[in-house]
Amino acid sequence: MDTSNATFEGLRSALGNSMRNSMQGGGIGGGGGGGAGGAGGVLKRLAMAAAVLLVLLLLVRPTVAYIEPGHVGIVIHRAGGGVDPQPLGPGFHLRNPLFTQIQEYPTFMQTLVLTRGNTEGSPGNDEINVNSVEGQPLSLDVSMSFELNPAKVPALYQTFRTDVQTISHGFIKQAIRQSLQEVVGQEQIAEILGPKKAEVVTRTQALLQKRLDPYGMEVKQFTLNEFRAPPAVMEAISLKNVMQQQGLTAQNELQKNQFQAQGDSIKAAGRAKAILTEAEAQARANELLSRSITTNLVQYEMAKRWNGQMPQVTGGAMPMLQLPGSGTKPPN
Repeated sequence: MDTSNATFEGLRSALGNSMRNSMQGGGIGGGGGGGAGGAGGVLKRLAMAAAVLLVLLLLVRPTVAYIEPGHVGIVIHRAGGGVDPQPLGPGFHLRNPLFTQIQEYPTFMQTLVLTRGNTEGSPGNDEINVNSVEGQPLSLDVSMSFELNPAKVPALYQTFRTDVQTISHGFIKQAIRQSLQEVVGQEQIAEILGPKKAEVVTRTQALLQKRLDPYGMEVKQFTLNEFRAPPAVMEAISLKNVMQQQGLTAQNELQKNQFQAQGDSIKAAGRAKAILTEAEAQARANELLSRSITTNLVQYEMAKRWNGQMPQVTGGAMPMLQLPGSGTKPPN
């Protein structure tokens, strides 16, 4: 950057000196007769200085390269030196246009979208095709966000000799397919669609990072966007889910009935125990009562309740009560 400024400053100084010399050469001291000729000479010198400046700019421009922010420059030696291992950072850089070439590479985060539809990613069909553990064919729409390590960009270019877009839809796409096949090929379709989807994504991203790390590619995020299986398989999975839901509902209902029956049984056992306890208490009371009743007590109670009148109607001998303390017996 400093060398480029010095070069442009030198060109500006040269143009300024040329203009001053032109003004001094056709100065006022040339006299009245030479006025017209002096003015013409000044214009010629100005035109010549402008032409020289233009030529210098045309010569200098190829020797200056500007690298955009978020990019690095790869220095390619045309004389057979290969690729410079040190990349150029953002800004102005001097170069020899005859012997070197600079290839600009992005280092900011990029997202690769691989899908069947032509509205995302590339215009063609970029879906990923793999097989499940049952051997069923599956097609997946995925996306991956990644960044390039600036220090490893020269080695990346030296390996592939092409741009990032071509690498993404070639090598990176194949790495994604291989990683997905290793993970999905060990799982059932129903598991991938259900409880193991997050695990499949995590394991695939780890395998991807392992494959891309030697080339300076850092995987920031991997996403499984859409999952497609044969219609018959999807119908079977849907039916299985419905049956599982119905079975779960029936199981919940059964547990509810069992809990209710247990509650009723506990209540019935409580009532039976209460009745038994009451019956035992009543029997105990009757037993105690029966033990306390004697012949004398019965006669005494009958005497207390007799009003002294004889029965008006009788069908046989009238029972006679023997009062306590009476020594006479009733006549026969």
